[in-house]
Amino acid sequence: MDRILHFEQDEHGVVILTMDHEETRNALTGNTLVDAFLAAFERIEADPAVRVAIITGAGKAFSSGGSIHEMERQLEPKFDSAALRHEYREGIQRLPLALHKLEVPTIAAINGPAIGAGFDLACMCDIRIASERAIFAESFVKLGIVPGDGGAWFLPRLIGMSRAAEMTLTGDAIDTQQALEWGLVSKVVAQDQLMDECRKMAQRIAVNPPEAVRMSKRLLREGQHSRLDTLLEMSAAFQAIAHKTADHAQAVGAFMQKRAIRKTTH
Repeated sequence: MDRILHFEQDEHGVVILTMDHEETRNALTGNTLVDAFLAAFERIEADPAVRVAIITGAGKAFSSGGSIHEMERQLEPKFDSAALRHEYREGIQRLPLALHKLEVPTIAAINGPAIGAGFDLACMCDIRIASERAIFAESFVKLGIVPGDGGAWFLPRLIGMSRAAEMTLTGDAIDTQQALEWGLVSKVVAQDQLMDECRKMAQRIAVNPPEAVRMSKRLLREGQHSRLDTLLEMSAAFQAIAHKTADHAQAVGAFMQKRAIRKTTH
């Protein structure tokens, strides 16, 4: 894996992806980080042993978002609007599409500031756990630009339209306490406890039957935009598959055995 993104996999099927580009505080543009993420996602999808993926940053920041040097380059006259639109579609916009359709659950371990596109990256994950050093900002308007990577789709679904509008239109940062109150993060922990907490969460997910977990995640995703009758039809199809898995048969057998034991001991 590219040195800019470290790939670590443990015996429980938990993958940790660590952004490591200290000079830009883990910026997502102006480097090969998006390509590295996409390669990591392909590797995860190809390996049925992977149960959960954790995304975090090395150093003091989770991600600073877009590279200011890349923005300066984009001001050059040769980059007209059509060229820039193409750059976004073939560049950073591949990241939300790939991460959103990733079958395994994802946890953002937010170790420090998550700014702009870096904040949106955290919002793309299924679960967010933050260290006490984290701050969050949908800061695009401060630079006279807009959320170009899907933030306007993800953020209202997490915290509601009014709060999403507040963050997007002011560009102001919020701290971990406000993020916790708004339901943006599940938990805030001390910096030295962050990865342990995220691993514990990952292992709580990883112990469950993997196909049921993957299909449950897909239903949650589809439920964000589907009609109820459409989601119910999809749920019925997934449930029919789940009922015929070895994991389900084993779980039912174990439950019935425990109940039989309880009856004989009373």
